[in-house]
Amino acid sequence: MGKLRQRMLDDMRIRHLAVTTQDQYLISVGAFAKYFGRPPDTLGPEDIRAYQIYLIGEKGLSPSSLNVTVSALRFLYCVTLQRDWDIKMIPYARRPKKLPVVLSRDEVAQLFGAVRNLKYRTVLMTMYAAGLRVSEATHLKVADIDSSRMAIRVEQGKGHKDRYVMLSERLLAQLRSYWRDYRPCGWLFPNQERTGPLPISTVQTVCKEARRDAGLSKAVTPHTLRHCFATHLLEAGTDLRTIQVLMGHRSLSTTAVYTHVAIQNLHDVRSPLDLLPDPAAVRS
Repeated sequence: MGKLRQRMLDDMRIRHLAVTTQDQYLISVGAFAKYFGRPPDTLGPEDIRAYQIYLIGEKGLSPSSLNVTVSALRFLYCVTLQRDWDIKMIPYARRPKKLPVVLSRDEVAQLFGAVRNLKYRTVLMTMYAAGLRVSEATHLKVADIDSSRMAIRVEQGKGHKDRYVMLSERLLAQLRSYWRDYRPCGWLFPNQERTGPLPISTVQTVCKEARRDAGLSKAVTPHTLRHCFATHLLEAGTDLRTIQVLMGHRSLSTTAVYTHVAIQNLHDVRSPLDLLPDPAAVRS
């Protein structure tokens, strides 16, 4: 698969796909070829169908994981190999619609309070204060913090788009305290060797341990802080379009999911049960 792998890699680079996406696609196509013990260019739609059934039945892949393979195979056959197939012959798995887990403001404060390390606490606070993805936070540079305009520049976020988000006054104070202790140069949150950004896996571990130490019952990941950012803004009265821009969402419908999570307005609505007369009064 050497030449085919290189051609697919070149096709992905030409289209400027994210490096992580390129890696995932190559791994998925490699696993597909290994399953059949044949080069992918000798396999067809029926083989792809059989492989999908195997991934669902025997491997027990979730719809999200299965769809990574589907995207990889669609790219391979329709772009690199230029097969004249109906793209629907390689169907995506339907994903169940689940609402994101959101912490209350008190729970977010508990989470931060459970992180003793200043650097790690500052990373989590940055993600929440600006609604950043974990990869966006770890790839921030010192120069991205613009205190004169009270803004943070997010360079090449998802979809290869730059954007600006607000710089919270409280976060700025936190960042200054962190800078005095760590003196970062280049990467705002460097790895231990100061040769690159802080690994995403480190932030994930920090978040997991903070949840445990804070005694929170809800599942918490770094992405939970991004969900909290959007939901808390919406509950505070920020309009969806502004939240969409801050989050870097391509579609407003993606941002609209937070209308199903925000509960502030629910407190103003009375349940019909509260409006029923007292059963004892009705009986009398």
